[in-house]
Amino acid sequence: MPKDLSPPLDVLICGAGAAGLTLAVELARRGLAFRLIDKLPEPFPGSRGKGIQPRTLEVFEDLGILDRIIAAGGPYPPERIYQADGRFTESDMVAVQSPSPAEPYTMPVMLPQFMTEGILRGRLQELGHAPAFGCELTGFTQDNDGVTAALSHGETVRARYLIGADGGRSFVRKTLGIDFAGKTLGVRALVADVALTGLDRDAWHRFNDGGPDMIMLCPLAGTDLFQLQAPVPPEGEIDLSAVGLDALVAQRTGRHDIRIHAVSWASAYTMNARLAEQYRVGRAFLVGDAAHIHPPTGGQGLNTSVQDAYNLGWKLAAVLRGAAGALLDTYEEERRPIARDMLGLSTKLLDAAKQGEIRRGRETRQLDLGYPASSLALEQPARTDGLRAGDRAPDARLRDGAGRTLRLFDWFKGPHWTLLGTGSSKMTPRPGLSIHVIGSQGDAQDAWADFRNAYGTEGDWVLVRPDGYIGAIVATDRIETLERYFRNVGLEDRAHA
Repeated sequence: MPKDLSPPLDVLICGAGAAGLTLAVELARRGLAFRLIDKLPEPFPGSRGKGIQPRTLEVFEDLGILDRIIAAGGPYPPERIYQADGRFTESDMVAVQSPSPAEPYTMPVMLPQFMTEGILRGRLQELGHAPAFGCELTGFTQDNDGVTAALSHGETVRARYLIGADGGRSFVRKTLGIDFAGKTLGVRALVADVALTGLDRDAWHRFNDGGPDMIMLCPLAGTDLFQLQAPVPPEGEIDLSAVGLDALVAQRTGRHDIRIHAVSWASAYTMNARLAEQYRVGRAFLVGDAAHIHPPTGGQGLNTSVQDAYNLGWKLAAVLRGAAGALLDTYEEERRPIARDMLGLSTKLLDAAKQGEIRRGRETRQLDLGYPASSLALEQPARTDGLRAGDRAPDARLRDGAGRTLRLFDWFKGPHWTLLGTGSSKMTPRPGLSIHVIGSQGDAQDAWADFRNAYGTEGDWVLVRPDGYIGAIVATDRIETLERYFRNVGLEDRAHA
């Protein structure tokens, strides 16, 4: 590779989809030096991932884009299943669950992937960065100090870490020689974003339920388009033009009043379920579809990809600023089991969809996912029930000294750690740690008992990670055990070290 290198970067991100953009926002708001590149000449134009699950809504609240996501998208419409004689039945696609103080978002938001990524790009631009489209990674080598990467147009860059967010056919993964074990699921499907007339926009329309000629037409929230989904034969060319899709719709619905007028994006693909054997080799990491691919059932893919990046981002920043390098090992430790289970769930939901059942329950919302087995989960003393270290940190209503209502999520928002106390011990302030005491002499009161109901702590300290999971629960009389934890994650009190 050429020796005339550009100024060194902290991180080079290859792939500007949802995972790469989320990671870029995480690094940008922490002030790190990075580049985000993508070999495509322009942003992805389609709606492949269109469901944003409640846990991802919490992530997007932290990133500062939740209001834009909700304003741009909408709820899932009911499913309308048509019989051969034209009659139909309707039911909710998503099992209804009301929000609570601990879980403020319980229902997914529908938003086409291209709009979600557009909102992420807008947030990144606010932070002073933008993806470089039409810029391809063509090769890389790594050593003990970093990665030397060759880009298209002859440019060479040096970075301390390389991130492969470059999709299911990941160049980074293949170059690293990481096995992508799994299987082809024997289902080929087409998905297309189309302009049509002849159907209402108040339902997700489904014809030939569960059969090989099934076809679904879903109004895409935030647009004038419908997403068309249909299984297709395993072999042969598929006509993805407006004329071809118009004929397919007429054939499978038996209706000639539904007309396809234009196609904005279309793809025919074979479904796979695959998981990378490892997520890291040296200074190179995989996130998103580069690490796992799966059937689209259950709306898990984009969400899992976003949360991969959300997990890795704060850890990269911490190590780049002096935390123990072993912290980066916890990325694969925590996220690969999540992806493994997600592949199982998506495959199970695909099998159910083949039988005509696509109603989605709580297991798809990702609120119950966590890292209780992680090496970052500390409990002193050990807990046997209730909230555990590694769990998602619940929200709760509190009342401040002026009588105003606030939320725990208000305290969590931002790239810092948060330490919540109900005890009387004084903790030393330090950079990167926000300390709050809940009680009559603290920053806020548990006026509605939301905190007690969700956390069940009395005289304990709860350490919440930057990604909204509980790192530690420590009794006041064992508060000193937090000091070693702080050193390992980059929160050492350097002023008194």
